[in-house]
Amino acid sequence: MEVLRPTLIRIGGRIYRKNLQQQSYPNEEEDDFYAGSGDPRDEPYDAFLVEETEKGFQCAVEVPSLLYKYIIGKKGETKKRMETETRTSISIPKPGMEGQIVITGQQRSGVISARTRIDVLVESFRKKQPFTHFLSFALNQPVIQEKFLQFKEEVLEKCSKDHGVSSSLFQNPAKLHLTIGTLVLLNEQEIQKACELLQKSKEDFTDKTVGGKPLTVEVAGIEYMNDDPAMIDVLYAKVHMKDGSDKLQLIANRLMEQFVSSGLMMKEWDSVKLHATIMNTLFRKESNAEEQNNAITGKLPFKERETFDGRNILKVFENFHFGEVQLNSVHLSQRFSTDSSGYYATSGQLTFS
Repeated sequence: MEVLRPTLIRIGGRIYRKNLQQQSYPNEEEDDFYAGSGDPRDEPYDAFLVEETEKGFQCAVEVPSLLYKYIIGKKGETKKRMETETRTSISIPKPGMEGQIVITGQQRSGVISARTRIDVLVESFRKKQPFTHFLSFALNQPVIQEKFLQFKEEVLEKCSKDHGVSSSLFQNPAKLHLTIGTLVLLNEQEIQKACELLQKSKEDFTDKTVGGKPLTVEVAGIEYMNDDPAMIDVLYAKVHMKDGSDKLQLIANRLMEQFVSSGLMMKEWDSVKLHATIMNTLFRKESNAEEQNNAITGKLPFKERETFDGRNILKVFENFHFGEVQLNSVHLSQRFSTDSSGYYATSGQLTFS
């Protein structure tokens, strides 16, 4: 069935199919791809900038050094195969050095074919990288933090005996936020591109939407992600504009669309689901002897997330009011980081009031 429904990869508005070969390779670097419309050499000539030189044609492409290995392949086999099949020469910077991959060949069609294959490889393996950054609205203002800590205290007081409920499930109050979308930024050039895109968004639509004023947002009520309130992984606080408008949702959606169009963000939903995570089973900490031993030895065995029973929490705190907040900026936040305020370190910021 995989042959009938191969993996589709979208790059710059074009769709490519992953080529399922009969031969199996031991490493993922050996995957190969071809364009969905036939041979990659059928790619329109205006899709890339191809320069004519004295010896033929040349095309350069920016690729983060972390992804070079996927283009080279095991023992250089992927690169050699591309060069042979497209009759080109592919020059890749040394490992760890950022720079351009340069494709040269006597035929324009061959250069375009090699460029297409590299783009598809890069996009495919980029998807396998864990996200490094995310766009966020910070909700860590003092009034919100105070009410969140009150919520945590009351939940533990009234519902701690419910299955799976523990203090380790709660979000760090200094890191309360709304996520617009996640990004895989693999070098400084990509981080800079994301920062520039944020500023472009400000000029294109953000300033017009907010009219130079901060967004007054109310954080109130709780909801859960999955279908069974007795088996919850994520519990979140709901947010809405105090004036009843859709400005917050509109900005989030437009930012998501702009970053998806740029290739920096993967589109997961048609609309951003604005929510503030307050409890998450990924935060759970265990203190038994086995876990302590694993921490010492460095072993991290796979362990299924233990859900919690949130029925009483939902019943008692369904309409809990966390407070109002003035939002006037979007952060390009670094995953697994902390700044001096306790929030995520910021690589860039869009301020709209």
